[in-house]
Amino acid sequence: MTSERSPDVKFEIGHVLFIDIVGYSKLLITEQSEQIQKLKQIVRGTEQVRLAEAEGKLLRLPTGDGGALVFRTSPEAPVLCAMEISKALKNHPELHVRMGIHSGPVNEVTDLNEQANIAGAGINIAQRVMDCGDAGHILLSKRVADDLDQYPRWRPLLHDLGDCEIKHGQRISVVNLHDNQVGNPQRPENFKARKTEEGAVSRSNKKALTAAVITLLFVLSVGFFRFPHLFRPSESKVASKPQGVSTDDKSIAVLPFIDLSQARDQEYFCDGISEEILDTLAKVEGLRVVARTSSFSFKGKNADVGDIAQKLNVQNVLEGSLRREGNRVRITAQLVNARDGFHIWSDTFERELQGVFAVQDEITRSIVDALKIKLAVAPPARAQQNTEAYDLYLQGLYLSNKSDEENLRKSLNLFQHALDKDPTLSRAWVGIAKAWFWLADAYVKPLEAYQAVESAATKALELNENDAEAHAYLSEAKRVLHWDWKTAERELQRAGEIDPNSATAHLMFAHHRVCSGDLEGGQMELDEAERLDPLSPLVSDHQAILFLYSDRLDDAVAAAKRTLTLDPNYNYLEPTLARVYREQGKLEDALALYLKAQQGTHEPNAGLAIAYARLGRISEAQRMLQQLIDKANRG
Repeated sequence: MTSERSPDVKFEIGHVLFIDIVGYSKLLITEQSEQIQKLKQIVRGTEQVRLAEAEGKLLRLPTGDGGALVFRTSPEAPVLCAMEISKALKNHPELHVRMGIHSGPVNEVTDLNEQANIAGAGINIAQRVMDCGDAGHILLSKRVADDLDQYPRWRPLLHDLGDCEIKHGQRISVVNLHDNQVGNPQRPENFKARKTEEGAVSRSNKKALTAAVITLLFVLSVGFFRFPHLFRPSESKVASKPQGVSTDDKSIAVLPFIDLSQARDQEYFCDGISEEILDTLAKVEGLRVVARTSSFSFKGKNADVGDIAQKLNVQNVLEGSLRREGNRVRITAQLVNARDGFHIWSDTFERELQGVFAVQDEITRSIVDALKIKLAVAPPARAQQNTEAYDLYLQGLYLSNKSDEENLRKSLNLFQHALDKDPTLSRAWVGIAKAWFWLADAYVKPLEAYQAVESAATKALELNENDAEAHAYLSEAKRVLHWDWKTAERELQRAGEIDPNSATAHLMFAHHRVCSGDLEGGQMELDEAERLDPLSPLVSDHQAILFLYSDRLDDAVAAAKRTLTLDPNYNYLEPTLARVYREQGKLEDALALYLKAQQGTHEPNAGLAIAYARLGRISEAQRMLQQLIDKANRG
């Protein structure tokens, strides 16, 4: 825009709203004319334009595909005008409009055609801010956003996008204004493209991102989960991603065996035997075994084997039943091919209780033979075990899979009683490590609980170095208690070598990699955990968290919603879906989820305080903050 300007021209600060129609040049001439006329009508109909015109404090700068409005009233005027336009555009979906706002120096000039015109940095920067956006966006310069941030009512609508590259390699800081009624919450393509070119995030942003993730995962690692009875998956809900039956013949799900005992009091024994077989199969190289959480989610349901296989994405399903009368055990097991429903193998075993260990090994070998898997290493022969100790261990294992404090502490007693009967029972020490792991933070101060985790896991490994679960728990203890990242990583690597099907180990390794700043490695580990445990709300929730911190908000919403589909009662102190909604500016939706979570936890919530503050409900935010401070002071 060429202009003549005398040396004594006086600039003034103008509050500029720049508007254009996206894709205007691709429209037919008649369509261009129609859309410009509609846009003019919408703009003229806004209250802010009418007020500014009435006061003589509005300048217009028309362009071919839009124009600029210069308000001489207040910094809020162009923002309020943009919001009015955005609301009106909902009735005109054919109009794809973007807007940019900046406050800066402007002046009236006479152009080469001797026509009145407007020039100045205020106009230029507003246009460049607008050019950073896509259809529906209301973008603000950092200067405007900083001015608005002084007022609580604006804060919930302001979402920092960082720097956008404009002409000649220059950058401009941009803020996206939106809520559930106005604006576009999606990240503009210009920013997405820049992230791709620069390798996902700039160095400075990556440091900030890593710091945020470390903060999040430190909370998870110190206490892992603040309320495990709310956070760990219930066993009553089943849902899945749309999948077909796996074409991988070397994949299997082990369902919990059915209790056919006359008194129906052997559920713990049935679950324990099933879990022991699952754990043994998981160590077989070349066989993919679905984790316990997903397999046991079908417990008590009369589900078709084909449907189960489809939901778990496996080719084979092991099911069975158990009858125990006194010291006598009868186990029936069958391996079913989900593709055709035929039994690949089935057998019935009737033994004294002492022989149950041999039965587990025999079932494992039969499955391996039936699936034509060549064992690299034969399963080690089991030493003679104390049946009374083993029965106590299975009772403890059953209770350790519950989530409330009472059952976790009962499991500790049962594991200890098992060790009193048989000090060589390494799995009982693993059970103790597991119980303390889940007691940490929710019921016991984490630093105290993790000392018990470390001690128990170490004793388990002294008895059996080839226990993947013990290595995984020891890794967490090393990281939390000693901040010993190298040892923690070695323990996780060893767990993966022993049991490549351990979803728990992959999930913990995802934590470790993300905390180390390796987001890509963390995502790979998390994807593997999901493959092994496809119906786990825990894994799904962690996917949502990582998507959130990778700025993949749409993916984060999908993963967080899937978590609640898997288990509607699944929740944490700060629900992940609420956090994502908060970042998208959907504050009322976020608030509803925060309040629902608090009804279950009865605990103060930092995320709820932030939501209140962004909504301008300052007194409620301050009250929540004080509750958090009081709780921290109580220890």
